[in-house]
Amino acid sequence: MTDKMLTCRDCGKEFVFTAGEQEFYAEKGFEHEPTRCPECRKANKAKRAAMRHNRRQD
Repeated sequence: MTDKMLTCRDCGKEFVFTAGEQEFYAEKGFEHEPTRCPECRKANKAKRAAMRHNRRQD
């Protein structure tokens, strides 16, 4: 496997999907490549966590 260049669907920045990450995805049975760069994935995860936290307080 070789590294792949992908484009983030949120910010449009290109990022590397490394061979190691590809192997990890395959081991976990993930069928799709990531669509967000690591920075946008982290921001999206934080946003979802905040939404869950806010729902628990209601």
